[in-house]
Amino acid sequence: MKNLPFIKVLSAAAVLALSAAIALPVSAADAPHKKPKIALVMKSLANEFFLTMETGAKDYQKQHADKFDLISNGIKNETDTSNQIQIVEQMIVSKADAIIIAPSDSKALVPVIKKAVDAGIIVINIDNQFDAAVLKDKGLNVPFVGPDNRKGAKDIGTYLAKHLKAGDQVGIIEGIPTSTNSQQRTQGYQDAMAQAGIKVVSVQSGQWEINNANAIAAAMLSEYPNIKALLADNDNMALGAVSAVRAAGKKGQVQVVGYDNIEAIKPMLADGRVLATADQFASQQAVFGIDAALAALNNGKKQSELASSVETPVKLIVKQ
Repeated sequence: MKNLPFIKVLSAAAVLALSAAIALPVSAADAPHKKPKIALVMKSLANEFFLTMETGAKDYQKQHADKFDLISNGIKNETDTSNQIQIVEQMIVSKADAIIIAPSDSKALVPVIKKAVDAGIIVINIDNQFDAAVLKDKGLNVPFVGPDNRKGAKDIGTYLAKHLKAGDQVGIIEGIPTSTNSQQRTQGYQDAMAQAGIKVVSVQSGQWEINNANAIAAAMLSEYPNIKALLADNDNMALGAVSAVRAAGKKGQVQVVGYDNIEAIKPMLADGRVLATADQFASQQAVFGIDAALAALNNGKKQSELASSVETPVKLIVKQ
């Protein structure tokens, strides 16, 4: 019984020590690290370009699995804007830390992007640039990480012009007219044709799709039998144009150019069915955007503090 007071003191001391340990804050080093959740929102996964983009992003995440988690989403086709808006809404609800988006429409997605920014989500724009005037109207700064599409298309057009002569007729198959990258590529083609004295007799939308472009190209070849070239705003539409040229019996008489350098176009570059395209490094497009988002998150930057644009490479590709 003489030891009882000592036991009581020891017990009290143990309780105090345990309480103190519980009360102590966990150090930053001991705290569990929360990896940022990055959402990649693309256009149509039926387009090889965006499948390549998604694969590149997933491979990059596997190599840096300790740095971030990735959620990737794509829409059914290039014009499915309403579904892309719903995907962004879902990413807001799921509390993504950043959204990397290739918008199907340069204007229609801006309101939901504002919701994301207002929710504290970092947003990076890739592939198709948001309309600057609409962003300004909403008071938004959304960095565009991507190539100079106008310059890339002008380089293609300039190369094509070397295979034509002044006064020749050509047609342009554009993407979705409200998409900034389509507008820029079409303008780049027009810049090159004007500089070479070549006449653009028709500009029509193929909506980025093979079948639509095939129908547009067939109609152009019928209406303008002297057309010497078809300039497509992406390789998907160039594939449709090649089929139309073959069906019209004009293989070797009408040149076709595209933009993207997808795998399906490479055999056609090799055998001359396609004269030129541009490589904007699809497998790295989303990676460039992810890096920009991670830099912003790691440095605690707000959306308004981000650089307005980061130019990425684009390269003319022709038969070697």
